[in-house]
Amino acid sequence: MILADKIITLRKQKGWSQEELAHQLDVSRQAVSKWESASAIPDLERILKMSQIFEVSTDYLLKEELEEPSADVSVRSEDQDEPKEQRRSVSLAEVNTFIEDKWRLALPNALAVAAYILCPEVLIFLGGWLERGNVGITEDAAMGMGLIVLLIIAAGATVVIIQNGCRMEKYEFLKQGDFQLQYGVESIVRKRREEMEQSYQNRVTAGIFLCIMSVLLVFVVMGFYGEDDFLGVLSVNFMLLLTAAGVMLIVWAGEQWETCQMLLKEGEFKPENQRLRTVLKIYWCVVTALYLGLSFLTNDWHRTWIVWPCAGVLSAAVKGIAKKQKHSRD
Repeated sequence: MILADKIITLRKQKGWSQEELAHQLDVSRQAVSKWESASAIPDLERILKMSQIFEVSTDYLLKEELEEPSADVSVRSEDQDEPKEQRRSVSLAEVNTFIEDKWRLALPNALAVAAYILCPEVLIFLGGWLERGNVGITEDAAMGMGLIVLLIIAAGATVVIIQNGCRMEKYEFLKQGDFQLQYGVESIVRKRREEMEQSYQNRVTAGIFLCIMSVLLVFVVMGFYGEDDFLGVLSVNFMLLLTAAGVMLIVWAGEQWETCQMLLKEGEFKPENQRLRTVLKIYWCVVTALYLGLSFLTNDWHRTWIVWPCAGVLSAAVKGIAKKQKHSRD
């Protein structure tokens, strides 16, 4: 039970209104309302006073795992003797600022990733258009135009990702897990994650659906209109468009979801999963370099897209191997 729920329960057990509790704590009714809605956290002085008037321990108020109140407020001597690891303490205000910054940059980052997928669109289209003949433009000019557009889009996406990464550098300690949330902040982060869970699942599901449908479209066109090369090129362009939209939704949802995971040190942000995240970052950098290298060398952009679904399947194997090696070392 989180602190907000405990305050509500204890107040109702005493038969007090929010105004009455506020009067005893020398705060406004709005302050009590914010505590009970988990949009704010009482300071330590108010928590100590609540422990006195509710006749419960501060441990009960502050520790979510304690479901039953206890009047024992003594501190165990062995706890006093235990050395505590010095970590940066993160307040609710800092958490709110981090979440706002991360969520504000989530969509631009997702659009930048989608732009990488879309950058060869013009080049592929011009290549297919040239095969139709009598288009009024030379092959060198068409390929030059396509490459210029590709490089401009790729460069723009790279600039966005680098700039956003620089803006988030001040929160690097959160990625490393070298912090501890102040009392009551964890419960607020968990509540916020619960509120966004359905939206996260919907966007990820929609993104996966678009990615699957994009590949299916190409197979359908190749099966029924295999002799029409230009139609095949258009289907590849449309496939990249659907794939980019799907990936954008997945990345957008993932960027926001990982904000809470990072603060709660759960999922991939557990301290023991630090090495796994590093391995996956390197893996996807290698995949991107491989895709661009093959595409430029072969100039076969309408086929090199196959690198991405293959890399997606292989990433599960890479993750499994990394986890197995970690367990074997442990």
